[in-house]
Amino acid sequence: MIFKVLNMILPLRGAEVCKYALILYMALFACQSNDKTQKENLPYYNTADFTPNWYTKKQRDTLKLHKIADFSFTDQEGKKVSSENVKGKIYVANFFFTICPSICPTMTQNLLSVHQTFKNDADVLMLSHSVMPATDTVAQLKKYANRWKIDAQRWHLLTGEKDKIYTLARQSYFAEKEIGLQKDKNEFLHTENAFLIDKNGYIRGVYNATLPLDVENLVKDIKVLKTE
Repeated sequence: MIFKVLNMILPLRGAEVCKYALILYMALFACQSNDKTQKENLPYYNTADFTPNWYTKKQRDTLKLHKIADFSFTDQEGKKVSSENVKGKIYVANFFFTICPSICPTMTQNLLSVHQTFKNDADVLMLSHSVMPATDTVAQLKKYANRWKIDAQRWHLLTGEKDKIYTLARQSYFAEKEIGLQKDKNEFLHTENAFLIDKNGYIRGVYNATLPLDVENLVKDIKVLKTE
């Protein structure tokens, strides 16, 4: 449309130029406005291939969007943490185990920046689920939390029944993308992803928690989500 208007302006003079210049300005403003709206609103992720989808409020009210299933686990303080605890809150979820020698310490180190940024914000929580719950007892999780100076009020390290953790990871979070959907609880779960969940339980962002830049984007997106 913009190029059509330009072609119409070139041969014209005077008042007609002003008329078409105004049309061009309005077209440019509309494009910029639509682009800004899309950038300022986070997408929704409903499938294991993490295809982003943007919806209007009317669409959100009528479509059946993918939500994180109900859950109930135990944190490093021995307290039950369930889907009721995160209801109406923004939270970041990931999967780890305390004796992991490779990516888990890197993920934890990077996610500490998120923890520090929102440490005084009661509306933002973090959930780290152990993929080795038999080893990661409450006492073991407590040691890990102390080592990394994790505040249990804002960041819950979770343990529980392995099959429930793995089912939640693979079917709700798509933690290992499509391949994870065909695995069972005996096949080890491994992912470097962190997931941003909104106040309604929808996945709104997926980030590689081993990459500082991705975690910086996570912090920015939490701030965007808080404005919705």
